[in-house]
Amino acid sequence: MRGTELPLNQTQKVRLQRALEKLESLSSKVNANASVTVADSIPVNYEDGVLKGHGTSELNGEVVATVCGIVERVNKLVYVRALRARYKPEVGDIIVGRVVEVAPKRWRIEINFSQDAVLMLSSMNLPDGIQRRRTALDELNMRSIFEESDVVCAEVRGFQHDGLHLQARSQKYGKLKRGQLLTVPPYLVKRRKQHFHNLEEYGIDLILGCNGFIWVGEHVVAADDIVEEQINKSEQQTTMSLEEQEQVSTPLEIRQYICRTANAIRVLSTLGFIVTVEVIMEIVDLSCSMNVDIHEMLGSEFCVLVAEKEVERRTLTKKMR
Repeated sequence: MRGTELPLNQTQKVRLQRALEKLESLSSKVNANASVTVADSIPVNYEDGVLKGHGTSELNGEVVATVCGIVERVNKLVYVRALRARYKPEVGDIIVGRVVEVAPKRWRIEINFSQDAVLMLSSMNLPDGIQRRRTALDELNMRSIFEESDVVCAEVRGFQHDGLHLQARSQKYGKLKRGQLLTVPPYLVKRRKQHFHNLEEYGIDLILGCNGFIWVGEHVVAADDIVEEQINKSEQQTTMSLEEQEQVSTPLEIRQYICRTANAIRVLSTLGFIVTVEVIMEIVDLSCSMNVDIHEMLGSEFCVLVAEKEVERRTLTKKMR
């Protein structure tokens, strides 16, 4: 568990410490055979041949761990996956990032990596949805698609000579609007089959980026023709009346659910718990059932309650197995 810096009173400290100790005992039983610390010996079969990967070294004829983490084996390769490490991109990762530069035929995007990623114009699904060669006019209109400080969703394509490349050749990728961008440690977001979630009961979309950037925003139905809307954005803003602006704004109830969901993710990050859509929804429902105000979700008492509920959830899951 991460070290928490909450202003706790004595009772809350005791409750939180007790909950964290129970969670630690539950997790240690599950990963007792797989988890290692620095200098721990890793059992291997030398007869079949061994390839030592990241986080391993040979000492006195034994393979030992050089980092704390989980032992992973792929055929003959043995390596240690660090529990707390910086984001390491893999092909196919769903990421959320922020545009930092519009360059010729490409956008540079911050993705919480050691270097900015590159999204080529040729790797972008144009808003009109037509598959065609990119022209000089498309390059001139790049800012009508993405501009600096825009939040975007894309997929890792791979490494090339000029850095990490992304692609956004689907309607589910693109610019994200009307929501909040959150940052959590990347190791709290596990790679899963589904990173896009539509929480219908709340009317919001949730994107868990593998790079630790998480988007919580109003649910948007993918549309094919939004090019005119983006190109004529400035003209529409000047001619739009106040009544029309109120109609396109996010309803208050949805904004409140966006804030509740965002605070639920902040609580999980503070406690160092894995961020999953199931746990997020449980925390949001808990705050609603207890009539906890949105700003009070970040308070010490609610964080302790979430830790205690997590103990109950994991204990119940273990019994069901």
